[in-house]
Amino acid sequence: MGRGNLVIRSWLHRRVLRTWQARGLLARLLYPLTWVYRLGRSLHAWGQTAVRIDVPVVVVGNLRVGGTGKTPLVIRLTEALQERGWHPGVISRGYGGQAGDGARLVDADADPNRFGDEPVLIRYTTAVPVAVGKDRVAAARLLRRMHPEIDVIVADDGLQHRRLARDVELALINETGTGNGWQLPAGPLREPVRRLERVDAVVLHGATPPVRIHTPFFRMRTAIRNVVRMADPPQRQPLAELAQAQRERNLRLLAFCAIGNPDRFFAMLRAHGLAFDTLALPDHEPIDAAVLAGKSHDRILVTSKDAVKCHRDPRLRKDERIWVVPLEVDLDPACVDFVERRIAATADPGTRAAELQHR
Repeated sequence: MGRGNLVIRSWLHRRVLRTWQARGLLARLLYPLTWVYRLGRSLHAWGQTAVRIDVPVVVVGNLRVGGTGKTPLVIRLTEALQERGWHPGVISRGYGGQAGDGARLVDADADPNRFGDEPVLIRYTTAVPVAVGKDRVAAARLLRRMHPEIDVIVADDGLQHRRLARDVELALINETGTGNGWQLPAGPLREPVRRLERVDAVVLHGATPPVRIHTPFFRMRTAIRNVVRMADPPQRQPLAELAQAQRERNLRLLAFCAIGNPDRFFAMLRAHGLAFDTLALPDHEPIDAAVLAGKSHDRILVTSKDAVKCHRDPRLRKDERIWVVPLEVDLDPACVDFVERRIAATADPGTRAAELQHR
Protein backbone atom coordinates (compact mmCIF):
# COMPACT_ATOMS: atom_id res chain seq x y z
CA MET A 1 0.00 0.00 0.00
CA GLY A 2 1.56 3.30 -1.11
CA ARG A 3 1.99 6.15 1.36
CA GLY A 4 -0.31 8.44 -0.62
CA ASN A 5 -3.02 5.80 -0.87
CA LEU A 6 -2.74 5.14 2.86
CA VAL A 7 -3.23 8.80 3.72
CA ILE A 8 -6.24 9.06 1.40
CA ARG A 9 -7.90 5.95 2.86
CA SER A 10 -7.30 7.22 6.38
CA TRP A 11 -8.82 10.61 5.56
CA LEU A 12 -11.84 9.10 3.78
CA HIS A 13 -12.51 6.72 6.66
CA ARG A 14 -12.72 9.50 9.24
CA ARG A 15 -14.58 11.80 6.85
CA VAL A 16 -17.37 9.25 6.32
CA LEU A 17 -17.75 8.69 10.05
CA ARG A 18 -18.16 12.42 10.64
CA THR A 19 -20.55 12.84 7.70
CA TRP A 20 -22.89 10.29 9.26
CA GLN A 21 -23.24 12.42 12.38
CA ALA A 22 -25.36 15.08 10.61
CA ARG A 23 -28.02 15.28 7.93
CA GLY A 24 -25.87 17.30 5.59
CA LEU A 25 -25.97 17.59 1.81
CA LEU A 26 -24.12 14.34 1.10
CA ALA A 27 -26.30 12.39 3.52
CA ARG A 28 -29.46 13.82 1.93
CA LEU A 29 -28.25 12.92 -1.55
CA LEU A 30 -27.68 9.35 -0.40
CA TYR A 31 -30.96 9.05 1.47
CA PRO A 32 -32.96 7.49 -1.44
CA LEU A 33 -30.50 4.59 -1.42
CA THR A 34 -31.52 3.71 2.13
CA TRP A 35 -34.70 2.23 0.68
CA VAL A 36 -32.59 -0.06 -1.50
CA TYR A 37 -30.63 -1.09 1.58
CA ARG A 38 -33.83 -1.77 3.54
CA LEU A 39 -35.24 -3.84 0.71
CA GLY A 40 -32.06 -5.88 0.50
CA ARG A 41 -32.14 -6.60 4.22
CA SER A 42 -35.81 -7.59 4.08
CA LEU A 43 -35.21 -9.99 1.20
CA HIS A 44 -32.23 -11.48 3.00
CA ALA A 45 -34.26 -12.09 6.16
CA TRP A 46 -37.37 -13.33 4.35
CA GLY A 47 -38.20 -16.93 5.09
CA GLN A 48 -35.35 -17.41 7.57
CA THR A 49 -36.10 -19.64 10.55
CA ALA A 50 -34.16 -19.09 13.76
CA VAL A 51 -32.12 -22.10 14.86
CA ARG A 52 -31.80 -22.73 18.58
CA ILE A 53 -28.58 -24.01 20.12
CA ASP A 54 -28.73 -26.35 23.12
CA VAL A 55 -27.19 -23.75 25.46
CA PRO A 56 -28.19 -20.12 26.13
CA VAL A 57 -26.99 -17.52 23.63
CA VAL A 58 -26.17 -13.91 24.52
CA VAL A 59 -25.89 -11.57 21.54
CA VAL A 60 -23.87 -8.37 21.86
CA GLY A 61 -24.31 -5.96 18.98
CA ASN A 62 -25.17 -2.45 17.90
CA LEU A 63 -27.25 -0.62 15.35
CA ARG A 64 -24.52 1.43 13.74
CA VAL A 65 -21.45 0.45 11.79
CA GLY A 66 -18.08 1.34 13.18
CA GLY A 67 -16.67 0.85 16.63
CA THR A 68 -18.86 1.29 19.67
CA GLY A 69 -16.91 -0.96 22.03
CA LYS A 70 -18.57 -4.31 21.33
CA THR A 71 -15.42 -6.37 21.65
CA PRO A 72 -14.37 -4.84 25.01
CA LEU A 73 -17.93 -5.50 26.23
CA VAL A 74 -17.80 -9.10 24.99
CA ILE A 75 -14.45 -9.61 26.73
CA ARG A 76 -15.60 -8.12 30.04
CA LEU A 77 -18.95 -9.96 29.99
CA THR A 78 -17.18 -13.23 29.20
CA GLU A 79 -14.74 -12.69 32.06
CA ALA A 80 -17.60 -11.82 34.43
CA LEU A 81 -19.47 -15.00 33.52
CA GLN A 82 -16.30 -17.01 34.10
CA GLU A 83 -15.93 -15.41 37.53
CA ARG A 84 -19.45 -16.57 38.37
CA GLY A 85 -18.81 -20.18 37.47
CA TRP A 86 -20.01 -20.30 33.87
CA HIS A 87 -18.05 -21.85 31.00
CA PRO A 88 -18.61 -19.46 28.09
CA GLY A 89 -17.57 -19.73 24.48
CA VAL A 90 -17.54 -16.89 21.96
CA ILE A 91 -18.55 -16.79 18.31
CA SER A 92 -17.68 -14.02 15.87
CA ARG A 93 -18.01 -13.18 12.22
CA GLY A 94 -14.26 -12.68 12.00
CA TYR A 95 -14.30 -9.40 10.08
CA GLY A 96 -11.05 -8.68 8.32
CA GLY A 97 -10.04 -12.35 8.34
CA GLN A 98 -9.76 -14.88 5.53
CA ALA A 99 -10.85 -18.08 7.24
CA GLY A 100 -13.22 -19.02 4.41
CA ASP A 101 -16.91 -19.85 4.48
CA GLY A 102 -16.84 -22.63 7.06
CA ALA A 103 -16.69 -22.28 10.84
CA ARG A 104 -13.21 -22.42 12.36
CA LEU A 105 -11.83 -22.58 15.88
CA VAL A 106 -9.40 -19.83 16.86
CA ASP A 107 -6.14 -21.23 18.24
CA ALA A 108 -4.16 -19.54 20.99
CA ASP A 109 -1.55 -18.42 18.42
CA ALA A 110 -4.01 -17.76 15.57
CA ASP A 111 -3.16 -15.33 12.79
CA PRO A 112 -5.47 -12.26 12.96
CA ASN A 113 -5.08 -11.79 9.21
CA ARG A 114 -6.80 -15.17 8.79
CA PHE A 115 -9.27 -15.23 11.67
CA GLY A 116 -9.84 -11.51 12.25
CA ASP A 117 -8.28 -9.21 14.83
CA GLU A 118 -11.23 -9.18 17.24
CA PRO A 119 -11.63 -12.98 17.63
CA VAL A 120 -7.89 -13.35 18.16
CA LEU A 121 -7.94 -10.58 20.79
CA ILE A 122 -10.88 -12.24 22.57
CA ARG A 123 -9.13 -15.62 22.53
CA TYR A 124 -5.86 -14.14 23.77
CA THR A 125 -7.48 -12.07 26.54
CA THR A 126 -10.05 -14.51 27.93
CA ALA A 127 -8.58 -17.92 26.97
CA VAL A 128 -12.13 -19.19 26.30
CA PRO A 129 -12.94 -21.21 23.15
CA VAL A 130 -13.67 -18.93 20.18
CA ALA A 131 -15.09 -19.86 16.77
CA VAL A 132 -15.44 -17.68 13.70
CA GLY A 133 -17.68 -18.04 10.67
CA LYS A 134 -20.14 -16.20 8.48
CA ASP A 135 -22.73 -18.73 9.63
CA ARG A 136 -23.08 -18.06 13.37
CA VAL A 137 -25.17 -21.23 13.81
CA ALA A 138 -22.38 -23.38 12.36
CA ALA A 139 -19.84 -21.58 14.57
CA ALA A 140 -21.96 -22.18 17.68
CA ARG A 141 -22.44 -25.85 16.82
CA LEU A 142 -18.70 -26.25 16.28
CA LEU A 143 -18.02 -24.80 19.72
CA ARG A 144 -20.46 -27.18 21.38
CA ARG A 145 -19.08 -30.17 19.48
CA MET A 146 -15.44 -29.45 20.25
CA HIS A 147 -16.02 -28.02 23.74
CA PRO A 148 -19.01 -29.76 25.34
CA GLU A 149 -18.23 -28.06 28.66
CA ILE A 150 -19.49 -24.75 27.25
CA ASP A 151 -22.77 -23.79 28.92
CA VAL A 152 -23.34 -20.33 27.40
CA ILE A 153 -22.36 -18.76 24.08
CA VAL A 154 -21.62 -15.06 23.68
CA ALA A 155 -22.03 -13.79 20.11
CA ASP A 156 -19.84 -10.84 19.19
CA ASP A 157 -21.76 -8.55 16.82
CA GLY A 158 -24.68 -10.84 15.98
CA LEU A 159 -27.64 -8.50 16.43
CA GLN A 160 -28.53 -8.59 12.73
CA HIS A 161 -27.88 -12.33 12.28
CA ARG A 162 -31.50 -13.45 12.72
CA ARG A 163 -30.86 -17.11 11.92
CA LEU A 164 -29.28 -17.66 15.33
CA ALA A 165 -31.90 -17.82 18.08
CA ARG A 166 -30.90 -15.90 21.17
CA ASP A 167 -31.90 -15.70 24.82
CA VAL A 168 -30.49 -12.24 25.55
CA GLU A 169 -29.85 -9.29 23.23
CA LEU A 170 -27.61 -6.44 24.36
CA ALA A 171 -27.34 -3.36 22.14
CA LEU A 172 -24.34 -1.11 22.72
CA ILE A 173 -24.45 2.65 22.15
CA ASN A 174 -21.42 4.91 22.49
CA GLU A 175 -21.00 8.69 22.57
CA THR A 176 -21.71 8.95 18.83
CA GLY A 177 -25.23 7.68 19.53
CA THR A 178 -27.27 6.84 16.47
CA GLY A 179 -25.58 9.48 14.32
CA ASN A 180 -28.01 11.28 12.03
CA GLY A 181 -30.61 8.58 12.64
CA TRP A 182 -30.59 7.31 9.06
CA GLN A 183 -29.74 3.88 7.76
CA LEU A 184 -26.95 3.03 5.34
CA PRO A 185 -25.63 4.57 3.16
CA ALA A 186 -27.05 7.97 4.19
CA GLY A 187 -26.36 7.26 7.84
CA PRO A 188 -24.51 4.80 10.05
CA LEU A 189 -27.43 2.59 11.09
CA ARG A 190 -27.85 -1.02 10.03
CA GLU A 191 -31.35 -1.06 11.51
CA PRO A 192 -33.80 1.71 12.49
CA VAL A 193 -33.64 3.24 15.97
CA ARG A 194 -36.92 1.57 16.95
CA ARG A 195 -35.03 -1.75 16.95
CA LEU A 196 -33.79 -0.75 20.41
CA GLU A 197 -37.30 -1.33 21.73
CA ARG A 198 -36.98 -5.05 20.96
CA VAL A 199 -33.61 -5.78 22.56
CA ASP A 200 -33.46 -6.99 26.15
CA ALA A 201 -31.17 -4.22 27.36
CA VAL A 202 -29.07 -1.30 26.13
CA VAL A 203 -25.50 -0.79 27.32
CA LEU A 204 -24.38 2.85 27.27
CA HIS A 205 -20.71 3.47 26.59
CA GLY A 206 -20.24 7.18 27.18
CA ALA A 207 -23.73 7.83 25.82
CA THR A 208 -26.95 9.25 27.21
CA PRO A 209 -30.09 7.08 27.39
CA PRO A 210 -31.98 7.07 24.07
CA VAL A 211 -35.13 9.18 24.16
CA ARG A 212 -38.51 7.49 23.84
CA ILE A 213 -36.97 4.09 24.47
CA HIS A 214 -38.19 2.17 27.50
CA THR A 215 -35.67 -0.68 27.27
CA PRO A 216 -33.61 -1.28 30.44
CA PHE A 217 -30.14 0.21 30.21
CA PHE A 218 -26.81 -0.26 31.96
CA ARG A 219 -23.49 1.55 31.77
CA MET A 220 -20.03 0.54 30.65
CA ARG A 221 -17.02 2.76 31.31
CA THR A 222 -13.59 2.46 29.76
CA ALA A 223 -10.27 3.99 30.73
CA ILE A 224 -6.60 3.90 29.81
CA ARG A 225 -3.90 4.32 32.44
CA ASN A 226 -0.70 2.68 31.21
CA VAL A 227 1.30 1.77 28.15
CA VAL A 228 3.06 -1.58 27.70
CA ARG A 229 6.11 -2.10 25.51
CA MET A 230 5.37 -4.69 22.83
CA ALA A 231 8.97 -5.91 22.60
CA ASP A 232 9.16 -6.25 26.40
CA PRO A 233 5.64 -6.70 27.89
CA PRO A 234 6.76 -6.53 31.55
CA GLN A 235 7.88 -2.97 30.85
CA ARG A 236 4.93 -0.76 31.76
CA GLN A 237 4.65 3.00 32.16
CA PRO A 238 1.78 5.12 33.51
CA LEU A 239 0.45 7.60 30.96
CA ALA A 240 1.08 10.43 33.41
CA GLU A 241 4.79 9.55 33.39
CA LEU A 242 4.81 9.35 29.60
CA ALA A 243 3.25 12.82 29.36
CA GLN A 244 5.90 14.20 31.72
CA ALA A 245 8.68 12.49 29.76
CA GLN A 246 7.32 13.97 26.55
CA ARG A 247 7.47 17.48 28.01
CA GLU A 248 10.97 17.01 29.41
CA ARG A 249 12.53 15.19 26.45
CA ASN A 250 10.36 16.48 23.61
CA LEU A 251 9.34 12.96 22.57
CA ARG A 252 7.62 12.63 19.21
CA LEU A 253 4.60 10.35 19.47
CA LEU A 254 2.42 8.69 16.84
CA ALA A 255 -1.01 7.32 17.75
CA PHE A 256 -1.85 4.59 15.26
CA CYS A 257 -4.97 2.44 14.97
CA ALA A 258 -7.18 0.48 12.58
CA ILE A 259 -10.39 0.50 14.60
CA GLY A 260 -13.98 1.60 14.09
CA ASN A 261 -13.82 4.73 16.26
CA PRO A 262 -10.31 6.20 16.08
CA ASP A 263 -11.38 9.58 17.46
CA ARG A 264 -12.28 8.01 20.81
CA PHE A 265 -8.80 6.46 21.08
CA PHE A 266 -7.14 9.77 20.26
CA ALA A 267 -9.38 11.70 22.68
CA MET A 268 -8.54 9.32 25.52
CA LEU A 269 -4.83 9.84 24.90
CA ARG A 270 -5.19 13.63 24.75
CA ALA A 271 -7.07 13.57 28.05
CA HIS A 272 -3.79 12.40 29.63
CA GLY A 273 -1.94 15.44 28.31
CA LEU A 274 -0.22 13.76 25.38
CA ALA A 275 0.52 15.48 22.07
CA PHE A 276 0.93 13.27 19.01
CA ASP A 277 0.53 12.77 15.30
CA THR A 278 -2.25 10.43 14.19
CA LEU A 279 -2.68 7.69 11.62
CA ALA A 280 -6.08 5.99 11.46
CA LEU A 281 -6.83 3.19 9.02
CA PRO A 282 -10.25 1.64 8.33
CA ASP A 283 -11.44 -0.94 10.84
CA HIS A 284 -9.73 -4.36 10.54
CA GLU A 285 -7.21 -3.05 7.99
CA PRO A 286 -4.01 -5.15 7.76
CA ILE A 287 -0.95 -3.41 9.14
CA ASP A 288 1.95 -2.88 6.75
CA ALA A 289 5.18 -3.09 8.73
CA ALA A 290 6.93 -0.89 6.19
CA VAL A 291 4.56 1.98 6.94
CA LEU A 292 5.36 2.05 10.65
CA ALA A 293 9.03 1.28 10.08
CA GLY A 294 9.25 4.40 7.95
CA LYS A 295 8.02 6.64 10.77
CA SER A 296 10.62 8.68 12.64
CA HIS A 297 8.64 8.99 15.87
CA ASP A 298 10.18 8.08 19.23
CA ARG A 299 7.13 6.06 20.23
CA ILE A 300 4.16 4.56 18.43
CA LEU A 301 1.03 4.03 20.53
CA VAL A 302 -1.41 1.32 19.39
CA THR A 303 -4.59 -0.30 20.73
CA SER A 304 -4.72 -3.87 22.01
CA LYS A 305 -6.75 -4.79 18.94
CA ASP A 306 -3.99 -3.56 16.65
CA ALA A 307 -1.33 -5.12 18.84
CA VAL A 308 -2.46 -8.66 17.98
CA LYS A 309 -1.75 -7.86 14.33
CA CYS A 310 1.57 -6.17 15.06
CA HIS A 311 2.67 -9.12 17.18
CA ARG A 312 2.43 -11.52 14.23
CA ASP A 313 5.05 -9.58 12.26
CA PRO A 314 8.60 -10.10 13.56
CA ARG A 315 9.61 -6.62 12.41
CA LEU A 316 6.85 -4.98 14.41
CA ARG A 317 7.08 -7.34 17.36
CA LYS A 318 10.72 -6.35 17.87
CA ASP A 319 10.17 -2.63 17.25
CA GLU A 320 10.93 -1.10 20.65
CA ARG A 321 9.08 2.09 19.74
CA ILE A 322 5.68 0.34 19.73
CA TRP A 323 3.76 0.60 22.99
CA VAL A 324 0.33 -0.92 23.54
CA VAL A 325 -2.41 1.05 25.31
CA PRO A 326 -4.55 -1.51 27.18
CA LEU A 327 -8.21 -0.63 27.65
CA GLU A 328 -9.69 -1.12 31.12
CA VAL A 329 -13.42 -1.90 31.15
CA ASP A 330 -15.84 -1.33 34.02
CA LEU A 331 -19.20 -2.97 33.34
CA ASP A 332 -22.14 -2.30 35.65
CA PRO A 333 -22.49 -5.46 37.81
CA ALA A 334 -26.26 -5.10 37.47
CA CYS A 335 -25.83 -5.82 33.76
CA VAL A 336 -24.10 -9.11 34.54
CA ASP A 337 -26.85 -9.92 37.06
CA PHE A 338 -29.46 -9.20 34.39
CA VAL A 339 -27.77 -11.45 31.83
CA GLU A 340 -27.15 -14.23 34.31
CA ARG A 341 -30.77 -14.35 35.44
CA ARG A 342 -31.90 -14.69 31.83
CA ILE A 343 -29.47 -17.41 30.85
CA ALA A 344 -29.87 -19.29 34.14
CA ALA A 345 -33.59 -19.63 33.54
CA THR A 346 -32.88 -21.04 30.08
CA ALA A 347 -29.96 -23.28 31.01
CA ASP A 348 -31.58 -24.88 34.04
CA PRO A 349 -34.84 -23.34 35.28
CA GLY A 350 -34.53 -25.18 38.58
CA THR A 351 -31.00 -25.43 39.90
CA ARG A 352 -29.41 -22.29 38.43
CA ALA A 353 -32.36 -19.97 39.13
CA ALA A 354 -32.62 -21.15 42.75
CA GLU A 355 -28.88 -20.71 43.18
CA LEU A 356 -29.05 -17.09 41.98
CA GLN A 357 -31.89 -16.24 44.36
CA HIS A 358 -29.71 -17.19 47.33
CA ARG A 359 -26.75 -15.03 46.35
